[in-house]
Amino acid sequence: METSLDQYCINVTDLGRSVAFYENVLGLEVTHRIEIPNVSEVVLKGADGNRIQLAWHHDHEGPIDHGNAFWKLYIKTDDCEGLYQRAVDAGAKSIMEPQRLDRWPVTAAFIEDPDGYQVEILQHHEE
Repeated sequence: METSLDQYCINVTDLGRSVAFYENVLGLEVTHRIEIPNVSEVVLKGADGNRIQLAWHHDHEGPIDHGNAFWKLYIKTDDCEGLYQRAVDAGAKSIMEPQRLDRWPVTAAFIEDPDGYQVEILQHHEE
């Protein structure tokens, strides 16, 4: 039996704003839109095929309650500094500027998406 993670779905407060962020700023591609009773969803994929699903519940008002279960999303890139700067220039809140990490062969940066989800931008390097 083979298993793998396919996509992750997060709730958003403004679907258009979130789609613009993930598509135009982070560079993901919209694959399809879904309408079910009381929910609008958009699925986006990255270059490796992994996907994120953004869901807007029509009857939800106010900010997303993040609770304490979800920590962060990872975005893999070949240009951490460039993607970080593009996100910050587009209004994303900076949590940590790009840094080459000592313990792993990566450069990492942290931002927040429009609903306050923490996004780690990660660039892998050859060891």
